Amino acid sequence: MRDAVDEIQEAWARERPDLDVTSIGVITRLWRLAGHLERARRAGLAQLGTDAATLDALATLRRAGPPHRLRAGAMQRASLLTSGAISQRLDRLEAGGLVRRRPDRADGRVVMVELTARGRALVDEAVSGLMDQERELLAPFSAADRRTLARLLRRWLLWFERGAAGPSA
Repeated sequence: MRDAVDEIQEAWARERPDLDVTSIGVITRLWRLAGHLERARRAGLAQLGTDAATLDALATLRRAGPPHRLRAGAMQRASLLTSGAISQRLDRLEAGGLVRRRPDRADGRVVMVELTARGRALVDEAVSGLMDQERELLAPFSAADRRTLARLLRRWLLWFERGAAGPSA
């Protein structure tokens, strides 16, 4: 079976036989897949009554384990947002009754963010629903294929995150 990327790659190979265009077969497909996956996740989260930013914050607290509480600074680092952006996000979540902020008992200067019962219910429902939807997105692959794909993508991601990709990446 062929896709549009095969045609792009073949056209470049024909027009520029001096270039190695094999990357097109991987990277262009990943770019196209990323767009499909992003749209599917956005639509899936909307059906579940949330969005990526809300899920990210609530899931960070949920994964922290009982009592599902973190310092506001840890939330900021986990989300890779500025302090102003995380503050706005937490304001919105607190107004919605999904989190509460309190001063730390040990150090009153530190703000702790904790998941409310409503926030926990939302994140648990959203993650369950999202896992069901994403399992469907992986339907073309066997369990062994999924493990292989995860292993290859992990290696590639680690290569980037360790800085091996160089200054242009």
